[in-house]
Amino acid sequence: MSIKYFDEFKSFYLHTPNTSYVFHINDGGFLIHDYYGKKIPECDMRFYSARPGRSSFSPRSADGTTTPDSAPMEYSVNGTGDYRASALQIREFRGNASTDIRFDSYKIYAGKPELKGQPATYGTEEETTTLEIVAKDAVTNAEVTLYYTVFENYDAIARRVKVTNASEHGMDLERVYSSCTELPKGNWDICHLYGMWGRERKFERNHIPRGITAIESKRGASGHHHNPFIAIVDGSTTEEIGDAYGFSFIYSGNFSAQTEIDTDGDVRVIVGINPTDFGWHLDPGESFETPEAVSVYSAEGLGGMSRIFHKLYRNNLCRDPWKNAKRPLLINNWEGTYFNFDEEKIFNIAKEAGELGVEMLVLDDGWFGSRNGDNSGLGDWFVNEEKIKGGMKLLSERIHGLGMKFGLWFEPEMINPISNLYDAHPDWCLHVEGRPMCKGRNQYVLDLSRKDVQDYLFDCMDKILKDAQIEYIKWDFNRNITEAASALLSADKQKEIFHRYVLGLYALCERLLEAHPDLLMEGCSGGGGRFDPAMLYYFPQYWTSDDTDAIERLDIQYGTSMVYPTTAISSHVSVCPNHQTERISPMQTRGDVALAGTFGYELDVTKMSDEDKEAVKAQIAEYHKYYDVIHFGDLYRLIPPNGEECAWCYVSEDKSEALLTFVCIRCHPQFRRCVKFRGLDENKLYKDDEGNVRPGSVWMNAGINRTNGMKDFTSFKVHLTEVK
Repeated sequence: MSIKYFDEFKSFYLHTPNTSYVFHINDGGFLIHDYYGKKIPECDMRFYSARPGRSSFSPRSADGTTTPDSAPMEYSVNGTGDYRASALQIREFRGNASTDIRFDSYKIYAGKPELKGQPATYGTEEETTTLEIVAKDAVTNAEVTLYYTVFENYDAIARRVKVTNASEHGMDLERVYSSCTELPKGNWDICHLYGMWGRERKFERNHIPRGITAIESKRGASGHHHNPFIAIVDGSTTEEIGDAYGFSFIYSGNFSAQTEIDTDGDVRVIVGINPTDFGWHLDPGESFETPEAVSVYSAEGLGGMSRIFHKLYRNNLCRDPWKNAKRPLLINNWEGTYFNFDEEKIFNIAKEAGELGVEMLVLDDGWFGSRNGDNSGLGDWFVNEEKIKGGMKLLSERIHGLGMKFGLWFEPEMINPISNLYDAHPDWCLHVEGRPMCKGRNQYVLDLSRKDVQDYLFDCMDKILKDAQIEYIKWDFNRNITEAASALLSADKQKEIFHRYVLGLYALCERLLEAHPDLLMEGCSGGGGRFDPAMLYYFPQYWTSDDTDAIERLDIQYGTSMVYPTTAISSHVSVCPNHQTERISPMQTRGDVALAGTFGYELDVTKMSDEDKEAVKAQIAEYHKYYDVIHFGDLYRLIPPNGEECAWCYVSEDKSEALLTFVCIRCHPQFRRCVKFRGLDENKLYKDDEGNVRPGSVWMNAGINRTNGMKDFTSFKVHLTEVK
């Protein structure tokens, strides 16, 4: 098995195809981390975790076996001598928060246990092996179960924690992270994805200073501003060479990813629920299970790390029937019409688009309740028949009569104060009694921790999906949470509301998919404001950003690709001048950038010129031609968007096909650029579409020579196929 225990060393060895993760039980019963990195043979690794002793200001444990403040603790706790960032803090019934867990038992088995009520990676007994370790606090009787699952095909380890109250008194969790990882002293950088609305997931890399560096959200959602992902890389690591450790959190709410470099230079990385505004009360016998965190190690730089995440999340997080199915090529009416449409306008867009080869029309915001702007109607999920005459069933039938599929926009989690629902149930939104509520986009947030709210939303959506033939939902979330309190929770449980909200969201998504198993759902949050791994469990594709400008999308999609597979990245061709930037870019460039995603259109096709319509036909033909290599091939980021250019390529798994895309952002006189492929088989012969045949080694080491013919915002593609 890929997980082994050696009693001689009291050590656990977790092996993936190319990595090893090792820790041991010391004489005091503490779990001490030894090693994480390139695969090594099984031997006594306890020497590697030895650390120098410190003064009395770093106390030794009561039994004299350990100095928690300097030891590489496998799962750090608060209050008993480890002053660094702690993964666990429990406040017991007498009011103190001193925690001390020691090894009790373990078991190793094939397969991966289900995480009930929360999204997580999955795997068969042939694909995965799991280690469970139980550690106990002898004073509080808290039982802490550490779960580690290794994947046989990927260099990834999934981790989570369960805390059980085995005492006769209540206790309160104040922080409980999903993973704690120790790395030795080194020249470490931290990489993360930052942004805001319209500028999501921009890549940033900085040297890690001593002290705590925190990448977090306390918005009630993973958010536009930071993504639940960090990478710790050696200072010399590049895109394709060097050590890269990736940490990704499968959660859609408040998260925290912290690094701490202590005075000796060792690094601790903890990933989990943000302890700010979090608490969870456990009565005797109750348990709390954290979301799952995934760690990835690659010796092939950031690119190698990304490709592991891509395959794992596409194959073992996204679910059937859509995880590897070809997605319908769609057109969305939002930027084409905004709220100004009726059923004839929508039908005409569908008719024109269908004639060009588009396969689905998605009707966006404005079809329900009194919704003619963004100040009313949310919560009233019934068809506005003044705009959609004859109802949704008739419109759906007309669009299907064109040979197209039909999709619909919802924003289930929100409520406008101008709505029938708010008039009937003002207590259904999150609110603090007596405190005025903040508005965001003229709306409040429904309390999804409440079962009655979940039932109402399910019934409304289920009825519409049953009444009309709808194959697709775009699920939006257009503000973050304020006044986070629930009318149904007691005062001692109000700190649970953020997590209970997320669990309610997951429950609603799961229930809807159980009732409509073939439904394709696309996530959205003002674009990519909740683009996280947990959402991919329900939404195999996510609207990457409301910014549809092709040049802006280079940064956004580059950063997103650090963790997320191309199949998850929704990217559309939009009109020019662009609605967000007013930039004018060629139709070809807009198409080439959108091809690096699920692909579709965000415009009114009835207003397009004949020339642009012919371009759409050509783009759709390319979408089908290149679909497999883009969506199932390995991604190599060749040139990051640097203000002047950007390039990437996809290579099929069997290395028989490749597609390179280059975008010129800012041109210069006498333009000349050599761009090199990566990932080919150097010994195979490859032919481009112009008939040039060269060995893979030439395409990779010499590359292609593009001279002149480029202007600002232009692009080109080079497609290679193996010569048998």
